[in-house]
Amino acid sequence: MANDASAVSDALPPHVSPADPFTPPADSALWRRDFLLGAATAAYQIEGAVDEDGRLPSIWDTFSALPGKVLAGDTGAVACDHYHRWEQDVDMLAGLGLEGYRLSIAWPRVMDEAGSPNRKGLDFYRRLLTRLKEKGIATFVTLYHWDLPQHLEARGGWLNRETAYRFADYAGLVSRELSGLVDAWATLNEPWCSAYLGYGNGHHAPGLADGRYATQAMHHLLLAHGLAMPVLRTNDPASRKGIVANIGRGTANSDSAADRRAAHLFEVQHNAWILDPLLKGAYPQDLWELWPGTEPLVLEGDMQTIAAPLDFLGINYYFRTQVESDGAHGFREVLLEGVERTQMGWEVFPDGLRDLLIGFRHTYANLPPVYITENGMASDDKVIDGRVDDTQRIAFLKRHLAAVDQAIKAGVDIRGYFLWSLMDNFEWAFGYERRFGIVHVDYSTQQRTIKRSAELVAKFLEERRTKETT
Repeated sequence: MANDASAVSDALPPHVSPADPFTPPADSALWRRDFLLGAATAAYQIEGAVDEDGRLPSIWDTFSALPGKVLAGDTGAVACDHYHRWEQDVDMLAGLGLEGYRLSIAWPRVMDEAGSPNRKGLDFYRRLLTRLKEKGIATFVTLYHWDLPQHLEARGGWLNRETAYRFADYAGLVSRELSGLVDAWATLNEPWCSAYLGYGNGHHAPGLADGRYATQAMHHLLLAHGLAMPVLRTNDPASRKGIVANIGRGTANSDSAADRRAAHLFEVQHNAWILDPLLKGAYPQDLWELWPGTEPLVLEGDMQTIAAPLDFLGINYYFRTQVESDGAHGFREVLLEGVERTQMGWEVFPDGLRDLLIGFRHTYANLPPVYITENGMASDDKVIDGRVDDTQRIAFLKRHLAAVDQAIKAGVDIRGYFLWSLMDNFEWAFGYERRFGIVHVDYSTQQRTIKRSAELVAKFLEERRTKETT
C-alpha cells in the first residue's frame, strides 16, 4: 500500500527516515510564541476567475496561452478556484492553527487601465483580509507576485521606467483601501525571477531573453519598490513594510581559486544583485564582470530611493547549486549525483539556508528582521484511501526549520516562517504537475485533502499553544 511507511521509504534516499518526527527539540527557538508559523500562496497560482468582476489580463494570462510555454498547456484560468472558495480556504487555514497567511494582490484585479479602482476586485481582498483578521491570522500581503497587467507590458513592462511609477500608484490605491487589515506589506516577490526569468532567459512571462533587458528590468523593479515604500508608510503607518527576495546558495565544485570565484559570482548574481542595492545603495561591481555591457540606465537619486529603510526582509529559499568555473569569467552548474532531490529536480540542502542567513548578518550591518517567506518542496503526491503521506516533505520541513533555528542561535533576527505552499497550485511554467502544497488539490473536483505534513504542523502548533498556557 502506497501510504505504508515502508513503501514510501523505498522511494527516498537512505538518509531520509519516514519515522523522522516533525516536532523540534526542546531547546529550539521555534517553540517561542513570538515566532510566527504560517503558509503562503500567490494570486495567479490559486485564484482563477481571470475574466470575472472586471479583472484585466495579466502577462501570465498571455504567456500561458502561448503554445509550448507552460507544461501541458496549463493556465491559471481556474487554478484552485480560490476566488470562489476563499471562505473554505480561510477556514482550512484556521483549522490547521496556522498563525500567518502570506497572500498576494492581483494588480489586474483591483485597478483599471486608467488607474481607477475596480471596486469588485478590491472588495474581494477586503472580505478575505477581514475574515483572516477575525480568525486571528496575521496578514502578510505581497503587492506584486509576477502578474503585471498586460496593458503595461504592451508599453514595455518592466523595461519601461514608467511602470515603476504606475506601481507606486497601484501601491497607493491598495494601501489606502486596505489600511488596517494588513500586518505586513511586501512590495515585490522575487525580483530576481521577474527580471532574469522574465526578461533574461524567457522561461517566465513575458518571455523575453536578453541580458541587458534583465538588468534594466531589475533596476525598474527595485525602483518601483523604493517609490512605493513612502506611499505605504503614509497610507498604512501601523503595518510593517518590506520586500521578498529569493536567495540561492552556490558552492564550488573544487577548492581551486577558479571554482571558488565561480561560486562567489553565482551568489553575486543571485543574491547581491538584489540585496546590495536594497541594503548598500549600490549594485555589486562583480556583477558587471560576470555580465559585461549590461549595466542599466540609473538616474540621479535612484539608488537612494531603492535603499529606503526596510522594516523586514522576506527570504525565499529552496536549493543550492554546485558550480565550477566556465573557463572564462563566469560559472556553470555541476549536477551532483547521489543527492536527495525534489520533484523539481532541486537538491535538498538545508545547510544552504543557514549559511546564507548567517552570511547576510555579517555582510549587511543594517540587515532588518527576517521572515522566511517561502520554503518548501514539490513531490508527486497522491491521495490514497483518503490520505496523503508526504513523507519526504515532512523530513524536508523538519531539517529546514532546524537550519532556521541554527541561524537564530547564531544571532540572525528571524521572526517567522511561511511554508510554500498552503495548497497545490499552478506552478508557473510547470503547470499543475508539480505539487508544493501541504494540502492536496484535486483540480477536477477542487477537493482539498489535508496532507500528513499539514497534520504534523498543526500538531506542533497545538503543542506550542498548550505549553504557553501551562
